[in-house]
Amino acid sequence: MGTLNNFCMKFVLSLFAVLISTLAFAQTNDTDSTQKTVTVHKDARIDLLMAKQAQINEETSRNARRTAKGFRIMIISTSNRDEAISAKTTVYTYFPELKAYLWHQSPFYKLKAGNFKDRKEAEAYQTRLNQYFSKGVYVISDVIETKPGSGEEMQ
Repeated sequence: MGTLNNFCMKFVLSLFAVLISTLAFAQTNDTDSTQKTVTVHKDARIDLLMAKQAQINEETSRNARRTAKGFRIMIISTSNRDEAISAKTTVYTYFPELKAYLWHQSPFYKLKAGNFKDRKEAEAYQTRLNQYFSKGVYVISDVIETKPGSGEEMQ
């Protein structure tokens, strides 16, 4: 009885496959039919939006960021993630003008801040940051981000 059911199942599946393939190839290409055209009515504001979005994408892409040699302040290097996040929060709380960079280099979390072209300006922030971080902060040489299209430094 089992072989009869198996045979019936194979027969039904084969018949189904033949039927599907026949229907798939049954389509015809009528080249004699009249050519139909599609007319698109587009709002002119769409072009403006597309141009604006392209400009935004260009300004915010990684390639649009300019880099240069400069200085950053190393605030903390710890294996404790919560301590690193707390330090970043402290930087943003007391120094919102500084950009903080938190990155993980196993097993340490490192927090750097600022984009300084001048070491003296970085040292001025260093003395102010030492009040909030008891282990001390250090000025280090690093590749910094600069504002596109201007010679000014970003902090």
